[in-house]
Amino acid sequence: MPLAHPFDDDKLKEECGVFGVVGVADAANFVALGLHALQHRGQEAGGIVAHDPEDGFNSARRFGYVRDNFTSQSLMKTLPGPLAIGHVRYSTAGSKGAAIRDVQPFFGEFSMGGAAIAHNGNITNAEALRKELIERGSIFQSSSDSECIIHLMARSLQRNIPERMEDALRRVEGAFSVVAMTRTKLIGVRDPLGVRPLVLGKVGDGWALSSETCALDIIGAEFVREIAPGEMVVITAEGGVESHFPFRQQASKFCIFEHVYFSRPDSIIGGRSVYETRRQIGVELAREAPVEADLVCPVPDSGTPAAIGFAHESGIPFGLGITRNQYMGRTFIEPTEQIRNMGVRLKLNVNRALIKDKRVILVDDSVVRGTTSRKIKEMILDAGAAEVHFRIASPPTAWPCFYGVDTPQREKLLAATMSEEEMRKHLSVDSLKFITLDGLYRAVGEADGRSKSCPQYCDACFSGEYPVVPSDMIEKGFQLKAAE
Repeated sequence: MPLAHPFDDDKLKEECGVFGVVGVADAANFVALGLHALQHRGQEAGGIVAHDPEDGFNSARRFGYVRDNFTSQSLMKTLPGPLAIGHVRYSTAGSKGAAIRDVQPFFGEFSMGGAAIAHNGNITNAEALRKELIERGSIFQSSSDSECIIHLMARSLQRNIPERMEDALRRVEGAFSVVAMTRTKLIGVRDPLGVRPLVLGKVGDGWALSSETCALDIIGAEFVREIAPGEMVVITAEGGVESHFPFRQQASKFCIFEHVYFSRPDSIIGGRSVYETRRQIGVELAREAPVEADLVCPVPDSGTPAAIGFAHESGIPFGLGITRNQYMGRTFIEPTEQIRNMGVRLKLNVNRALIKDKRVILVDDSVVRGTTSRKIKEMILDAGAAEVHFRIASPPTAWPCFYGVDTPQREKLLAATMSEEEMRKHLSVDSLKFITLDGLYRAVGEADGRSKSCPQYCDACFSGEYPVVPSDMIEKGFQLKAAE
C-alpha cells in the first residue's frame, strides 16, 4: 500500500472524509466522485458500501487514492443501488494503515437488518469503551476507534437502527461526524460540539451528506445547509429529511484549523468562503506583523490565499517564488539515502530569477516540526535572496489534537519547547511571526477576537484548552495545560 510521503511529514493531517447519497441511480458512482473531491482529507485508503433492494449490501475497500481504485467500471458494477456511503482515511487512531480491516465504512448485521457507518473524528474514550465491550464478549475486527460505535449499537436495546445509533453515540466522547446507512435510510450525525464538519445537499430527487461543500459541487448537488452541532438527520428517498437533536445542547466548538488548512479553499464553512477567510488571515497577519521587503511569496499550495491577502494589505508585490512539482505523487515510496538528502527539492523548486537579491516574505499556513521550513529557507537563500522573513497564517501549534487530526507527540511540536524568538533562531531566518489567536478569530469573522471565557471554536492545538477531556490520553500520562 502507499505510505505517507517522506517529505510530507511536517503538516497536520485530517483523519478522514465522509460522503453519502440516497435516492439516485448508481449511488456508489456519486459517492466515488464525492470521495475524489475529499481526497485531501484522507489519502491512505478508501471504502464504499452500497445497498440494492435485489442484491442487498455490497462493499469495496482499497488502499490508495480514489482515482486508482474507484474508477474501474468492473469494480463499480459490484456496488449497485440507490443508496451508498463512503470514506477516505488518514489514520490517527489504530494502526497506520496496517490492514484492510481498518478501512471504513464498517458494516454490522443487526436483528432488524444491516447497517454501515463511516466516521470522521476521534473518540477520546475509545480505549475504555473497547476494554468494556471486549470484557462483555464483543469481538473486534479492526484497530479503529470507530468500530466501537457498531458494537455499542449491537448491544443497544432500542427498537430501530437510528435509535440504536443515538444510544451508542451518547456513550462516545470526543469528535464525530458520522454518515451511516440502513437498507432504506441515509443517516448523518454531528457531535454536540460540532468539532468536525458535515453538510447536506440536494442532488436531483435524492440527497447527499458530505464533509465539505466542494464534494457536493463535483456531483452537481445543491448545497442546502450544514448539519447543526448535535443534530441527527434521517433521510429517505421518499420521505426526505427528518431532523432531531438527541444530545444535550452545548456551545459549538468547530475546529478552527478547518479554516486555516484542512478544508479545500473552494468549500464554504459557516456561510463563509474558505478561500476568503484564508485571504483575510493574510490581511490580519500583515497588520499584526509588518516588515520591509520586496516580495511576498507563498509556500505552495496552502500558503497562497494568505500570501495574496498579506501582499494586498502590505502593498508589497506578490510573486510565485516557489513552484511545486505537480507530478511528484508517491513516486519515492522507499527513497534511497541520496534521494532523501535532496529533501523538499523533489517537490518544490525556487524561481531564481524572481528571488535573487530580494528581501522575501514566505507565507505558510503552519509550522509543526519546523523541518520543512528550514529546508525551504535554505532553498531561498541558495537562490540568492537577500533576506528571508517567515509569516505563519496560524498561531504556534503547541498542543496535539485528539479530535481526528494526526498530530505528533507534544515534545515534537516546535512551539511546545521553544518561544517565537527561539524558533526564529532555530530556523535561522531574519524574522518569524505567527498570527495571534485574536487575529485568527477576527479573520474568521469574530470582530472582537477570541472570547477567553468561552472560545467560539476549538483551538486546542494552539491554546491547550480542550473542550472534551481526552480521557484515554490522560490515562496514558498526558498532562493538560495548568489553569492560569
